[in-house]
Amino acid sequence: MATSTLSQLQFGRLHGLRAKVLRRYEHQPLVSCLAGLYGCQWRRYERSGTRPGDWCCNKLEGASFALLVASFCLTLLFLYFWGQAKNDYNDFDWFNFGNLGFWFPWSVVLLAIAAGFFTYITVLMLLAVCLLSEGQKLYLHWSHKIGILVSLTFSIVATAVLSDLWSKEWTTLLLSFQVTALYLHVGGVLLMTALAWPIALHFFRMNSRVRRGLIMGVYLTILFALYLVPLGLYSPCIKEKGTLGPAPALIGHRGAPMLAPENTLMSFEKAVKAGSGGLETDVTISFDGVPFLMHDRTLRRTTNIQEVFPNRSDTLAAMFTWAELESLNAGAWFLSHNPFGTTGSLGAEDRLRAGNQSVCSLQAFLQLAAKTDKLVIFDLYRPPRGHPYRDTWIQRTLEVIQNETSIHSSQVLWLPSDLRALVQELDPELQQTSGSQLPLEELQSNHIVKLNLHYSSMSTELVSEYAAVNITTNLYVISQPWLYSLAWCTGVHSVTTNAPQLLSTMSVPLFLMSPDEYNLMWILIDLVSLVLIFIIFVFHWWRERGLAFCSSGKITLDNNGTYSKFKTEMSDIWSVSSCNSQAERMPSIATVTEH
Repeated sequence: MATSTLSQLQFGRLHGLRAKVLRRYEHQPLVSCLAGLYGCQWRRYERSGTRPGDWCCNKLEGASFALLVASFCLTLLFLYFWGQAKNDYNDFDWFNFGNLGFWFPWSVVLLAIAAGFFTYITVLMLLAVCLLSEGQKLYLHWSHKIGILVSLTFSIVATAVLSDLWSKEWTTLLLSFQVTALYLHVGGVLLMTALAWPIALHFFRMNSRVRRGLIMGVYLTILFALYLVPLGLYSPCIKEKGTLGPAPALIGHRGAPMLAPENTLMSFEKAVKAGSGGLETDVTISFDGVPFLMHDRTLRRTTNIQEVFPNRSDTLAAMFTWAELESLNAGAWFLSHNPFGTTGSLGAEDRLRAGNQSVCSLQAFLQLAAKTDKLVIFDLYRPPRGHPYRDTWIQRTLEVIQNETSIHSSQVLWLPSDLRALVQELDPELQQTSGSQLPLEELQSNHIVKLNLHYSSMSTELVSEYAAVNITTNLYVISQPWLYSLAWCTGVHSVTTNAPQLLSTMSVPLFLMSPDEYNLMWILIDLVSLVLIFIIFVFHWWRERGLAFCSSGKITLDNNGTYSKFKTEMSDIWSVSSCNSQAERMPSIATVTEH
């Protein structure tokens, strides 16, 4: 008798546990807050839950939710796109300066706006998913609908404009996937796994087979596409252990322009101190034949030309004499414009020195390189028509290298393609460098020993092909650690950078994994996700089936349209055949009461 009583007690406890699992709690304060934020419905009677068999919202709200999802995807895409373009923000601001005539950090402002819209849309998405998980109908307030349209319009217009003006950034986006795809895959799988809960809840409560098929079709298509994404992933950073080559050497782009005004002696000294193996610059010939360093065609951006020669601010830099150029301040603009947002990190001594920099001559630049034993590479601008050195600019530059400095010709990577045969005849020790991808035969016939290419040309095959004939590769301009990591894994020999002080501290690429490790991680993530989704769907199937059985097909909503808690009553613990065992009785989820 005691054994029978004990068995009945244990059986009753099992049914009590089942009743607790079947219980659907109404998180009233949470739902009130969610509904208030999403639909501005702060009064309790304004909330309404979905009845079994109902759709989660009417057609208008369904369209609004679809628009919300589309806006989320597009704002995410644009934010990711612009976030990965950070390597070229300075070029973007320089482009706008050339068109607008004044300096402003448009790139950072655009990033802040994109992040703001994405945050807003993401919050709305989270609110919608939480409401669906609570079995609530969606009612999006009209102000949020306008906000979604504005966010969507911004993302579409900004993407279209940047694609037209700066299409090469899409190449940057594709390159970024070679580093971030693993993390994006994990994030996508986790997101789809989390969405399994509200999807399974509504799937098993719908009566319409068409709607159920539509939901499952879309969900499973996206899910399995995510599962299979790694099959199409290529990354040079997924390689066998021990095959990673040395880190690419660093060439300071106009020096270290994050730490000092570009193309000034201070900037190049900072680059040397940061560990750069080479220095890059741009050379222009003054009206009286002195080669000097200046990237822009005019002096407006990097000097105080408007104060000293206000009537000549738009005159080409090559049309000034060296004495006039020496009278200009080439550093104060760096402190006022703060082009990289880094001037705040400078000490008082560096700020004082930066503000008093002058235009640097090619002679002083080469002397610094000779003293520190650094390689140099530079673009050489041909003077405009009417300039005294219009036709002898190459010879004048060679004179400075050979006769006016102590630098060895072998330290110079000669980039200009004009009169290359003559240059090689005059100084055969110069390291001939090409800025174009030419056929191997042509490169060899011109005695090219190095390629200087934009980083968008990055390719393991390309680097290997040229390395096989003793032609090394330099990529410009790489300043972000992820892009430097990719160049490292690709086997690039050197990179031109705005941030030598940052990249020189990297001891390994940000992402490096063997094929076996990557495959194991990919398979485990997908399997764990699949098992969790299966458990979630089985649980919802079992719970909805149990609810339907225990309530004998009757459904009740309270007078607020939300599901009631399961009532707690003491019942006979020996009545184990009932769903309401021990202390948990499921209420009739019954007739809808009119408001």
